[in-house]
Amino acid sequence: MGNFLREKYNKLKRPLILDGAIGSLLIAHGIKADKFLWSSIANLTAPNIVKQVHLDYIKAGTDIITTNTFRTNPAAVKLSGYDINSEDFVAKSVHLATDLKQEYDIFVAGSNAPAEDCYQAERTLGYREIEYNHKKHIELLYENGCDFILNETQSHLDEIEITSKFCSENKIPFVVSLYFDNNLNLLSGEPLFEAVHLILSYSPIAISSNCVPPKNFETFIKNYSPDFEWGFYLNCGIGEPADEAITCSLSPEEYLNDLKKWLPMNPLFVGACCGSNPNHIKVIKEYLDGKNNN
Repeated sequence: MGNFLREKYNKLKRPLILDGAIGSLLIAHGIKADKFLWSSIANLTAPNIVKQVHLDYIKAGTDIITTNTFRTNPAAVKLSGYDINSEDFVAKSVHLATDLKQEYDIFVAGSNAPAEDCYQAERTLGYREIEYNHKKHIELLYENGCDFILNETQSHLDEIEITSKFCSENKIPFVVSLYFDNNLNLLSGEPLFEAVHLILSYSPIAISSNCVPPKNFETFIKNYSPDFEWGFYLNCGIGEPADEAITCSLSPEEYLNDLKKWLPMNPLFVGACCGSNPNHIKVIKEYLDGKNNN
């Protein structure tokens, strides 16, 4: 699979810009998160607002928007008790993003989260249920027009292997974005570097990190300078990751100061995660544009 993100990088002569948080913006618009479907419930109840959030990020300068499908996967839909099916749910959700490709030069990343809560060390689903969940969700995301799959906030080695292997075997372009603790371990206990080695064996577009605070990411960079395609979109919020609402604790300018330390290492893409908003993306875009013009 050719790396079309790298081709775009070479054309722009800068890292690609991924969008920021979606859920916190929807909450700011008055959308109440569902216990099981989280902010993805808005794809059904307030699709125009979801589409506007995507558009706000595009206007801020993003090159890649992420579908609001963090919780449209079969496992979450089953738990929700809503009279919906994953096929229709994913299709409606993805098209809120892909419809914008008709007017804007963007890529659409299909968000595929862990089968259960992404900050949950102990799981209740069995291996076969987890495997079915990921394969079905990834298949639906790609069939409905996502340019690549963003397997994000992944922190269990078996799920990392399931998603990576399935995408690789079916020639579906993919990125794996890892969540890890301050000791550089996955929630399932394995060292982060073991996961990196495993993912690379399946030829991803890139390996990323998301939702971790900048200080944890800096520890990773200090211990393991990436010699592969990589990216990151980090936590800009305060509070516990599993909190219903995340308050921004890093201003766009403060977050940019962190990014400046790592940009010389040539990441393929950069973005922001929990607690961020389009202003974070706008500041990154303005900085990268100014740097290229100097």
